[in-house]
Amino acid sequence: MLSGTTISSIIAVALVFSLPTKAAPRQMMRRSTPELSLTAQLQIADTAIDRYKLLSKDEDFVYDFTNSTTPFANRETFPALVGSGTSFSVGQLPACSMVYLHLHPRATELFVLNSGRVLTQMVPEAGVLDSEGKQRVINTELGPGKMTIFPAGSFHTQVNPDCEPANFTAAFSAEDFGFGLVAQETFSLSDDAIAATFGQSIAGEDIDKVRDAIPTDAVIKVEQCLTKCGKQKRHI
Repeated sequence: MLSGTTISSIIAVALVFSLPTKAAPRQMMRRSTPELSLTAQLQIADTAIDRYKLLSKDEDFVYDFTNSTTPFANRETFPALVGSGTSFSVGQLPACSMVYLHLHPRATELFVLNSGRVLTQMVPEAGVLDSEGKQRVINTELGPGKMTIFPAGSFHTQVNPDCEPANFTAAFSAEDFGFGLVAQETFSLSDDAIAATFGQSIAGEDIDKVRDAIPTDAVIKVEQCLTKCGKQKRHI
């Protein structure tokens, strides 16, 4: 049996170790960190409860696409998404336009068409072959209420071949999905790397011409559609 002195010592030691563990986290959360963005503070918060304390206003949980300067709700533009593992986009693909070939390095995209018509092409990872043993390209035609999936890292593009805008929504499986333009990134490599990659089919002296010809916009016009719809080509 333990003596009274021993029991008192054990209780004292327990108090010494227990009190700081209760006090320290509260002190840490109350400490002002003005140099950190709200998104950063949410990311390092100890618990989900602490994140709710940082998002103290009800309007922190509303993202207004109609008044936003960007069509993407991600953890930077909509901090309430921190910890959710998701992001979202609402947008419009103008008549006779194509989203330049791109990929999302950190997220799978679920693309839903709300109005209009959109044609999509998606290239899966290497090793996914068609019936002829060539790299498979997945083509879809979407109408209102139809959805397709672009797995993370897959090259894909969307085309509106008609004379009216097409409205879409897209969900992403990451709070920061990323966006990479395939042609721009490929032709940012050295001339030797580009020439080798394309099997010397592009002469070294022509590489800069190709670089200069690559559109800088994410959305470009589709020439055949412009002719069909009687529209003038212009930058979007």
